[in-house]
Amino acid sequence: MEPPTKLQEARLSGEGHEREKLICTVIRHVEIEDLGYLGLGLQQNGIAFEYIDAQTPNLEQLPLDRPLIVLGGPMSAYEADAYPFLQTEIDFIQRYLDAARPVLGICLGAQLIAAAASAAVYPGAHGKEIGWADVQLTDAGSADPIWAGFPNRFATFHWHSDSFDLPDGAVLLGTSDRYPQAFRLGANVYAVQFHPEVVPPELESWIQAYHLELERERLTSEHVLAVPDAEEHRRMAFLFGENIARWLNSRPPTVEDHS
Repeated sequence: MEPPTKLQEARLSGEGHEREKLICTVIRHVEIEDLGYLGLGLQQNGIAFEYIDAQTPNLEQLPLDRPLIVLGGPMSAYEADAYPFLQTEIDFIQRYLDAARPVLGICLGAQLIAAAASAAVYPGAHGKEIGWADVQLTDAGSADPIWAGFPNRFATFHWHSDSFDLPDGAVLLGTSDRYPQAFRLGANVYAVQFHPEVVPPELESWIQAYHLELERERLTSEHVLAVPDAEEHRRMAFLFGENIARWLNSRPPTVEDHS
């Protein structure tokens, strides 16, 4: 067996270089949807992480002392009857919101944040977004520090069928031609519907896992693999990691959990 690559080691362990000071809890729903480039970008900027399976028993009882990142997955936020752990996860995220602790959600993670903030999540009325398409930052998004250095419009990866209403008090940061794509809720919560973190060659594993969905939508692997500019995507993914690390390091380091 070949030894793990540095990328694989980072994902498996969350270990990084000596200057790491902060550790994030990362909820992962399926193994193939991990932090990707974002994980490496975080580590390069002093942030470590530990993966937690979404179905971990007593997830809701975990302490809130670490920042939380919630990743994507093939299920929907409103499918708690089929996936009972989703309601536990929503309750856990709600504890973070109530305690004003930092949370970042990506794709399903963004939808779960919306649900935890009492906003509706539902099948998108304009069809699925699968593949590479543009996101347009709003004026608020262009001025927001987590998008510092990004162009106002950029190509990124999408794989989702659901959408959501903005939670009360949320600020819309980005949209596609069909759906809201990013929002901020106060100073401690960011939600991103698209996938700035993906490593394009590793989307082969998504194609294998989700091939039936591609067939139903009459899409081919080219819709997934045809990244417009792989180097620019990588640059922006690492920039996103740098911006997220700066935001996380700006948050208060401790919390009193009164749950």
